[in-house]
Amino acid sequence: MILAAIDIGSNAARLLISEVEKKGKETEFNRINIVRIPLQLGFDVFEKGFIGSRKRKMLLDTIKAYKQLMKVYEVEHYMACATSAMRDADNSKEIIKEIETETGIEIEIISGELEAEIIYENHIAELLDKNDSYLYMDVGGGSTELTLYHNNELVLQKSVNIGTVRLLTDKVKDETWEELKDICKNIAKKYNHITGIGSGGNINKIFSLLRSKDDKYLQANAVKDMHKDMLQLSVEERMKKYNIKKDRAEVIVPALLIYTNIFKWTNVDEVLVPKIGLADGLIHHLYDMIIQES
Repeated sequence: MILAAIDIGSNAARLLISEVEKKGKETEFNRINIVRIPLQLGFDVFEKGFIGSRKRKMLLDTIKAYKQLMKVYEVEHYMACATSAMRDADNSKEIIKEIETETGIEIEIISGELEAEIIYENHIAELLDKNDSYLYMDVGGGSTELTLYHNNELVLQKSVNIGTVRLLTDKVKDETWEELKDICKNIAKKYNHITGIGSGGNINKIFSLLRSKDDKYLQANAVKDMHKDMLQLSVEERMKKYNIKKDRAEVIVPALLIYTNIFKWTNVDEVLVPKIGLADGLIHHLYDMIIQES
């Protein structure tokens, strides 16, 4: 079965195409292709409150291209979701209607809580030690999602409006930082020996830049040190030193700041980075819905 997920975030829009195969009792999810377009919708939304005509056309053109790719790969079912920037944009409903009219692609704007729930659909923690505590962390352009998994049970899901593009546009209030701090501190009080599970483009890139060949975990101290180093560099210097693209060089410093604070407030000292994101969770979520309906 060929499935596709479209994730329209505040910094980028992704298309993930996966083949899902049932092998005995196990279900395998194999990525066929993933495409990422750095639309950076959040720069419009968090500064002006709406998506301007240029980025609106870019989004429409991106979805048209994604539709053609899904046709080429013979995708049987798809799910398209938009997150923080589209949640906040005054003209999001108008844009979604235009996209559906032009392409037939239906986009659902999901809440931060549902976003956290779908990221958790990857079920990575279920494959680990069931007696430990695991904190899923996903830092996006507009929001940060936290999901805590303890003793084989889901015990907390939170979404906070702190993201990389919001920080770059100076749209994060002090009280929102306090909200995130309180959530993290409460987690640290209730649970010991918390292992982080990082998902999304930011932590995936940080991990690929920092890890040695045999590393399975990202060390919190290494993230803190990278943040200190990158703070001293311009965007162009980050691009050159770390061999990263401009849009990633722009957002990686605020991402490092958010992760560093989460690690400090939760006492997390290492993070498993399985190279997953919201799009992977959408594929799992879509497959579960198909199975339930069949």
